[in-house]
Amino acid sequence: MLGMIINGVIQFLLTLHNMINGKKIYVVLPAYNAELTLEKTYAEIPFDIVDGVILTDDCSKDSTLNKARKLGVEHICIHEENKGYGGSQKTCYDKALELGADIVIMVHPDYQYTPKLIHSMAYMIAEDVYPICFASRILGKGALKGGMPWYKYVANRLLTFGQNVVLNQKLSEYHTGYRAFSAEVLRSIDYHQCSDDFIFDNEIIAQIFAKGYEIGEVTCPTKYFDEASSINLRRSIVYGLGVIRVCIEYRLWKWKLIHSKILG
Repeated sequence: MLGMIINGVIQFLLTLHNMINGKKIYVVLPAYNAELTLEKTYAEIPFDIVDGVILTDDCSKDSTLNKARKLGVEHICIHEENKGYGGSQKTCYDKALELGADIVIMVHPDYQYTPKLIHSMAYMIAEDVYPICFASRILGKGALKGGMPWYKYVANRLLTFGQNVVLNQKLSEYHTGYRAFSAEVLRSIDYHQCSDDFIFDNEIIAQIFAKGYEIGEVTCPTKYFDEASSINLRRSIVYGLGVIRVCIEYRLWKWKLIHSKILG
């Protein structure tokens, strides 16, 4: 009995030691057909500070779910029908907040981004430098060096420039899939009002700026390869038009000319 108590105390002290300023950190993985890349992504998660991993399987057509179970992913959420990229993020964030996360870090499980930056992103939030941190492929030469197609790079730069002008901000990139949030931010915005599609990423940014939060950034390398996820040209165009729509909606809302469902 005494041995069990001592062991429990040791485990508790180790847990406290692993925390950054007592913050509970969860990594969330919105997954769709990520069987071939999930293991590489999971292997680079720094469990010395990460308390748990949440994976949402968005009705994958491959063996993503079985792979996640074999890897020992602690929290797995299953969509019986495909809800979309934004829908997967909503499920991930809901579960993280339910589990009492203080910091939530979203990483694409397609291994385009390395989880090795989780330390830097988490510390930025835990030390109250910024409440949100994005890993930017554009800071430095990570995007083109990592194989980003030139037309996607040009589109990224043009959209980001326009967004900075209209939103009156100065981010290097709005379109990264590697993001860290404090739980306070996620609780203060109504991300359930955002789209279930890819434009979710930009709508939640608009909500963040509408609440007056600032976003920090770190430089991030990226990898483009056959197994990594990517949207086709048609969906890219739809996404780009959605970005423009969100910018206009934000500016009109800021000028108090319209009421916005996502902005309030």
